[in-house]
Amino acid sequence: MSTPIASPTIQAGADILERVLAARGNLVALEGGEDMDLVSQLRLLVRRTGQTVYLWNPETGLGNLREEHGGLPGSQRLSVALRYVQQSNHFGIYFLQRPPLPLAMADATLLRQLARTTTGHVRRIVLLDPPEPLLASFNDVLVRLSCVSNAVRRPRLRDGRWLL
Repeated sequence: MSTPIASPTIQAGADILERVLAARGNLVALEGGEDMDLVSQLRLLVRRTGQTVYLWNPETGLGNLREEHGGLPGSQRLSVALRYVQQSNHFGIYFLQRPPLPLAMADATLLRQLARTTTGHVRRIVLLDPPEPLLASFNDVLVRLSCVSNAVRRPRLRDGRWLL
């Protein structure tokens, strides 16, 4: 019996998810996700692997990516979704798509608390393609990642030093 080979789409989503999990902080800015249709890739991945990954956007609210139409009722407001994340005692990766700008002071405070909170379980909040003003306001607690993979560059020797 042979093992199925993951499709390139699922593999790209898995690589990004691994990088998010390996990030040093709880608040991650992921740039380039809309360009590569990351949400669709992650949806396929979590359906196969059973990972706990959520997506919030202002239209549908907070929902588990495994379930197409299931979601947290009344969570179209960011504050409701952030309170849900704060009260969760389980592993979870929460993607926030198109957060309202400017953020309400209560939302910004709660997001900053979540970024600094250390728990016994992994909880990552990922800002998907955040606008620059949002990045600037959380620069001290934010880890930046890009969906665009850097081309593998080989080190070369120049003037007695190795350069990439």
